[in-house]
Amino acid sequence: MAFEGLADRLQGTIQKIRGKGKISEADVKEMMREVRLALLEADVNFKVVKQFVKKVSERAVGQEVMKSLTPGQQVIKVVQEELTNLMGGEQSQIAVAKRPPTVIMMVGLQGAGKTTTTGKLANLLRKKHNRKPLLVAADIYRPAAIKQLETIGKQLSLPVFSLGDQVSPVEIAKNAIEKAKEEHHDYVLIDTAGRLHIDENLMGELKEIKELSNPDEIFLVVDAMTGQDAVNVAQSFNDALGISGVVLTKLDGDTRGGAALSIRSVTEKPIKFVGMGEKMDALEAFHPERMASRILGMGDVLSLIEKAQAGVDEEKAKELEQKMRTMSFTFDDFLDQLGQVRQMGPLDELLKMMPGANKMKGLDKIQVDDKQISHVEAIIQSMTGDEKTHPETINASRRKRIAKGSGTSIQEVNRLLKQFEDMKKMMKQMSGMQGKGKKKGMKFPFM
Repeated sequence: MAFEGLADRLQGTIQKIRGKGKISEADVKEMMREVRLALLEADVNFKVVKQFVKKVSERAVGQEVMKSLTPGQQVIKVVQEELTNLMGGEQSQIAVAKRPPTVIMMVGLQGAGKTTTTGKLANLLRKKHNRKPLLVAADIYRPAAIKQLETIGKQLSLPVFSLGDQVSPVEIAKNAIEKAKEEHHDYVLIDTAGRLHIDENLMGELKEIKELSNPDEIFLVVDAMTGQDAVNVAQSFNDALGISGVVLTKLDGDTRGGAALSIRSVTEKPIKFVGMGEKMDALEAFHPERMASRILGMGDVLSLIEKAQAGVDEEKAKELEQKMRTMSFTFDDFLDQLGQVRQMGPLDELLKMMPGANKMKGLDKIQVDDKQISHVEAIIQSMTGDEKTHPETINASRRKRIAKGSGTSIQEVNRLLKQFEDMKKMMKQMSGMQGKGKKKGMKFPFM
């Protein structure tokens, strides 16, 4: 994940100051020297670093910290608040036009992932906001750009408007907006052309499209892995077009993450979304406060809850809770839950969102192998209906048959049966606790 190096350095520095009963100016100075180095190493713009260190230092040696009962904790709070401010303070919402469609222009250099991000954004608008988007193929220069967008549209079952590569992008945008009005689309996402570098022709054409389509949003798609270059690109596009927000791609890659911290300060435009993976649902709204918490090792519980809510069927969750109470939980239910957990995303990524995850030794090395989950599914699917409901009937010869049918070993079958039994015991205990506490609506996910 991005910010890994920065997170390690900042968390180490913060740990030294966390429990201190008294903090001197010298302590703050030493801490800020470390913070400054950590930010510069993470490729954060040096002017941004200078400003950040100045703000935190001023607040950290001020009344709110020095007179506090827990000055160490107070300094951490100051760092978190300023880090959040640096990335934009509050989450920036996507625009909604008074009269549909809302027009979004997607701009950026070639290779930043603009076309894919256009598809991801349309998918997010439909799934999370229940909108009806229209994708527009207005990149007539890059070979196969139109084909790529059409393929993405097909994959997501979303309409794509195209007039081929012999019609001007301005004409394509104009016709697409007309079409969207006729067919009552809520959003129009225009995938514009990029270049390998910024040039006058590119900017001239984008200005024309802007003038004609009068977009509600102009999103600049930037590759987070390009570091300082990302900031320069953002500055150029903002000067020429007046962008309304930034979408950072490849923030899950091996990147130092400095671009995310610098872009907001340099352009004064918000980071609206971040790309966190290859899949078409791997685009998330950017929450500065949550990102600051993750960088400082405080976890990101809200995002974790949102992912769980998106992946879990409410009705099934209630049904499952009832089964846990009555101890009628079966292997079929287990299989169903596995499918729902899988929808939430890679398990190793979910684990890292937990508070204190940074302190769990070896967590960074944990890689939840998808094959293991597939093996579990194969074992359960090789059981008869009666065996899934009454696993206690599975004797030695049945175990042998299940292992053979699932392409696994008898040891794996034994391990799963034992884990399932242990899990049911744990559920019984938790259900008992819940009965005493009378907490309504408590869920017990088993993973």
